[in-house]
Amino acid sequence: MEILTCNKLSKNFGRCTALDGVDLSLAGGKIVGLLGPNGSGKTTLIKLANGLLTPNSGSICICGETPDVNSHKLVSYLPERTSIPLWMTAQQLMDFYEDFYEDFHRDAAERMLEHLGISPKQRIKQMSKGTREKVQLIMVMSRKARLYLLDEPIGGVDPATRDYILSTIIGNYEPEATVLISTHLISDVEKILDEVVFIDKGRIVLQSTVDAIREERGMSVDALFREVFRC
Repeated sequence: MEILTCNKLSKNFGRCTALDGVDLSLAGGKIVGLLGPNGSGKTTLIKLANGLLTPNSGSICICGETPDVNSHKLVSYLPERTSIPLWMTAQQLMDFYEDFYEDFHRDAAERMLEHLGISPKQRIKQMSKGTREKVQLIMVMSRKARLYLLDEPIGGVDPATRDYILSTIIGNYEPEATVLISTHLISDVEKILDEVVFIDKGRIVLQSTVDAIREERGMSVDALFREVFRC
């Protein structure tokens, strides 16, 4: 089943075109990298899929439905910046997610927090930036969603934390779901990707499986990205 579909999707901000007639289809059971230079439209596409923006033309659907209040039940979203309430403890944050999302699996969240040595009684504001990002990702990945939208999940954290975040993504997403990851750290993330979508100036310039890139082009995703987007 197609989880995310876009048909001639366009989004403008004044005279600036963020997305220009995007056609895209992503099936379930895949981890997909959304890759492109700064200002290419990655975050705009993710926000449209999460219902935070509305298109100027064309359409975007989640499991056949236009993004709205109901689609939030299907989508688990990790924004680029930490957005969890800093005054809460980790336990209060789990209470909030449990009340708000029927598909939140508290046992999974508690297990990951314990693995990291994070006390449920510790307040978010007392945590380091990297730990806050881990906690937010744990909450997102503890939902049994159909579509996970992860905007720069490994940006600004140390290599050891990146490895933990990537293993958390692999180990906790629903097998029939789609994970869409936007990132600049391609060499770190490509080992977990099934497919990649290259986007530039609001247009899709390539969609391919990672295996096809390696077999047909004889290069890594990172090397192909550098070739396609060479300055």
